[in-house]
Amino acid sequence: MYFNNKTFFPWTEGKNIDIIGFGVSNAELVFRLAAAGASVTLHDRRKAEQFRPEQLDRLREAGVVLALGEDYLEHLDGEIIFRTPGLPYLTPQLTEARRRGRTVTSELEVFMELCPCPVYGITGSDGKTTTASLMADMLRAAGKTVHLGGNIGKPLLSTLDLVSENDVCVIELSSFQLLSMRCSPDVAVVTNISPNHLDVHRDMTEYVMAKRNVVLHQNGFSRAVLSADSEGAAAYAGDVRGTLRWFSRRHPVENGGWMDEKGDLYHSVNGRAVSLMNRGELKLPGLHNVENFLAAASAVWGTATASQICDVGRSFAGVEHRIEFVRNKNGVRWYNDSIATSPTRTVAGLRSFDERLIVIAGGYDKHLSFDPLAPVLLERAKRLILTGQTAGQIEAAVKNAKGFAESGLVIDHASDLAEAVRTANTAARSGDVVILSPACASFDAYENFEARGRHFKELVRGL
Repeated sequence: MYFNNKTFFPWTEGKNIDIIGFGVSNAELVFRLAAAGASVTLHDRRKAEQFRPEQLDRLREAGVVLALGEDYLEHLDGEIIFRTPGLPYLTPQLTEARRRGRTVTSELEVFMELCPCPVYGITGSDGKTTTASLMADMLRAAGKTVHLGGNIGKPLLSTLDLVSENDVCVIELSSFQLLSMRCSPDVAVVTNISPNHLDVHRDMTEYVMAKRNVVLHQNGFSRAVLSADSEGAAAYAGDVRGTLRWFSRRHPVENGGWMDEKGDLYHSVNGRAVSLMNRGELKLPGLHNVENFLAAASAVWGTATASQICDVGRSFAGVEHRIEFVRNKNGVRWYNDSIATSPTRTVAGLRSFDERLIVIAGGYDKHLSFDPLAPVLLERAKRLILTGQTAGQIEAAVKNAKGFAESGLVIDHASDLAEAVRTANTAARSGDVVILSPACASFDAYENFEARGRHFKELVRGL
């Protein structure tokens, strides 16, 4: 069936459509499809009483049928089924639906297939949000109208018909979204690959293969940007059909962005290097943000000028929940790094500071090892306040790490984030830095890392 960005929603009129999950990805899509005349059934694990009353009222007013509770996947009878990213593609009910000839897709898959303008896609285990935001700002500086979304929080399909062929889209892509993707972006960036989301993926192999889809379906006119410093990301080079660009903070690259031993940043094309700036001029601290900047520069090079790229580097202050300064109280600086949902993200965040830190960590168990995090905590933290499902696992990793007895690290436990903030406030002295950097997802206590970060900021500002 042929349709495009202007005809897709009119085509859905009269179709029976199932939408699984009323989260960020699908919430607006429910109403957009209902307004287009589709017969929409919303399937969600939550019971009616777990929705806000105004949400239920709006759904009923739109004529949406509700299939809620534990058996929400039992009757997937729609012609088209939109899955939520967190629901595995091989869930038995979805497999059975495909066997019966139903179309199983996702909000982002349809958008990628129908988007009329160039798409810049970013994936990786860490750094996606910052890199996507840097790229969006660089492209805006080049005069482009930019649609920024995907895993970064804004669903794009609902506004598909507003996207022009002269625009650009910058999309953050998670492994969940990529798992069933058969359409790759025009410019694909892989920041790095390390273990993550092993609570949902069957194993590390499936996680790596999901990320691979960001380059696997590109054509000869596309561009791929890979980290030369990440063995996992570099392994995708053999799948690249178009132009390959690299980025590295460790050594020069012939094509792409790199940093020398003095901290000077460059971009090379066929070995000819253009000087950009020194890493000290970047507004964002930390070597991981040097990598994010180089990745973004390599992705937009040729559309944005060197001058426009550098202007963004000097002015970009970061994204919410990523080493976000919250307040200075009595000489104690508080930072919100709630986006650090894996041990590697927390490692990068802790290494952005020179001081020894008071660290609040712990949360939902994604079945990741905390052993690589433990030595960095011993080196960078003077006090560790643990909360959530993984508190015991993190404590065990730290206490089993070489040098714990001599480190002087104090470990506290808190029943929730509010108690953790109170404990940190009592322990902190002028000159200290307190950072929420959980190394875990938030789902044991919060809907997402944004909700956790907002609550943390409310608690800190209320001290």
